[in-house]
Amino acid sequence: MSDVNPPVVLEARNVTREYVVPAGTVHALGGVSLQVRAGDFVAVTGPSGCGKSTLLHLLGLVDEPTSGEVLLRGEPAGNLGESRRASLRLRSIGFIFQRFYLLPMLTAEENVSLPMMEAGVPAAERRERARELLDYVGLSNRMGHQPSQLSGGEMQRVAIARALSNRPGVVLGDEPTGELDATNNEHVARLLARLAADGTAVVVVTHNPELASMAGRVLRLRDGREAE
Repeated sequence: MSDVNPPVVLEARNVTREYVVPAGTVHALGGVSLQVRAGDFVAVTGPSGCGKSTLLHLLGLVDEPTSGEVLLRGEPAGNLGESRRASLRLRSIGFIFQRFYLLPMLTAEENVSLPMMEAGVPAAERRERARELLDYVGLSNRMGHQPSQLSGGEMQRVAIARALSNRPGVVLGDEPTGELDATNNEHVARLLARLAADGTAVVVVTHNPELASMAGRVLRLRDGREAE
């Protein structure tokens, strides 16, 4: 990024998350803060059960903190109703998952177009944007293929293109290389780094040290708190 101080697009301020279960209260997060600017590439790492996915769900406005607050472009998400949160998830946050979650009956182009359809983007614009994005991820020759006709790495690249369809300010990835072999791990990691270099904020939860090493910043969690 060329800006000296790119804008803050996503922020968690001292967030905690507790879950009440029959055996008692689970303290999933114990006061974690994170500020993400446009063009940042942040990896969240730590052992299983340390709160990584919980933090990602809070950042993605899928869940709400027990205390503390999450802000999207400076706006506290806790002040928003569910319909507004859903609109922000659709238009301002892109999601990438470990298992892709592409619709099997749709082509790559149609999968990428789906969030734009939900956002009311006209059909011609959807087609043009989907083709641009598939070209961006190196799959312009796979637009008409269904997921069953694609490799794991290709499916994840379609999923990345889908995450970008509504031009979000931030992309969140939950173990985005977890289902991939070593070669595709590297391809996807480099693509995520490219997204950040092009100005999209990227936050990924990962156990993959190679992916974490490509991030500009690493947040290490242990027992629901930032590790020393």
